[in-house]
Amino acid sequence: MSTTDQSFLEELPFDTCVTLLRTESVGRIAVVPDVDQPPVIVPVNYRLVETSGLQWLALRTRPGNVIDRASTNVAFEIDGVDHVGRQGWSVLVRGMLHRLDPDAAAFRERFDPEPWIVAGRDHWLAVEPFTITGRRLHGVDTVEWVFSLRAYL
Repeated sequence: MSTTDQSFLEELPFDTCVTLLRTESVGRIAVVPDVDQPPVIVPVNYRLVETSGLQWLALRTRPGNVIDRASTNVAFEIDGVDHVGRQGWSVLVRGMLHRLDPDAAAFRERFDPEPWIVAGRDHWLAVEPFTITGRRLHGVDTVEWVFSLRAYL
């Protein structure tokens, strides 16, 4: 039996996807900057905001950059990879991008995603999901790794 015969793909339940979104802080957002341009995928840090049973992804960016110029339909992804075990998971959020007023209702204090680069990142955006889905690839139970110290000496 080959290792690909032993691995399998599992659809993640919604609650697991939301839990993974809570625990991570960096993902990638896919946007279309202008009608005549191809999609762009940009790494961002984010915070999951949960209010009244709804989930939003809050993020900060520079005014006028590629994310700020994007159309309202976006995709957002986080993932985890175990290269040795050849397994991992992925959560995909598809939704609407909203420009926010950071001075409304103490938004800064409650939902700040604490960007790694603070300077100039004072434009607030949120993704309102219309779908949150995920998958987990289960690798083989045992991975044999052939290693010989003599190969390096």
